[in-house]
Amino acid sequence: MISALFLLALRQSASPRRLLLLGAISLFPVGLTYLLVRLGEADQSGTVEAGLEGLVISLVLPLVTMVLASGAFGNEVEDRTLSLLTTKPVPRWSLALAKLMGTIAVAGPIMVAVSVVVTALPPERDGGVILAAAVGSAVGVIVYASVFTWAGLVTTRALAFGLVYVLLWEALITTFLSGTRYLSVRSYIIGIMHGMEGSPFNGDLAIGYTTAIMGSVAVTVLFFALAVRRLTRMDVP
Repeated sequence: MISALFLLALRQSASPRRLLLLGAISLFPVGLTYLLVRLGEADQSGTVEAGLEGLVISLVLPLVTMVLASGAFGNEVEDRTLSLLTTKPVPRWSLALAKLMGTIAVAGPIMVAVSVVVTALPPERDGGVILAAAVGSAVGVIVYASVFTWAGLVTTRALAFGLVYVLLWEALITTFLSGTRYLSVRSYIIGIMHGMEGSPFNGDLAIGYTTAIMGSVAVTVLFFALAVRRLTRMDVP
């Protein structure tokens, strides 16, 4: 039953119009970073790291994941078709897991590919740096997917909530208040990349490698549990 629910969630996430939109969003940091690398002969690696962390990790990755995850249940809550799923004889956690996996299956490969391409733009790029970027992006997709899947269940304005979170909390507050980085998905991602490969990534925004892994696991599990709890207790019309 979980496999059937996963395939349903995958079809919903991977609609042609949605993939076209996400593809256009994802190509933006690749094209911009490529142009900057071509136009500036000096410090190509610095330009690439700025593109990866400033555009991909801080903006495009959460945006792409948010579009998919917030609509995983959000569309069904809004058009009142969630009851068609909840009346099936399956546990609520399996519904949440299928939706979460559907988002990850679509957003994960897109964002890992974007991160790898951007990171690999400078010639003679070390493979360890590319691997760190890929792993960090994959972890980020998983954590953001869990958070925004829950958000899609608790509000019909999940996209607005996500934009405020990404632009205000992640991009602004955690940049200037270092203590808040322990509650920042972006800092988890950069912490993992920095812990795996070190100097190429911005240590100023990173937290400890072990702490970043533990934080990623804790946030993912917490918000998945909250999504299951919401599914269990909500009144489905």
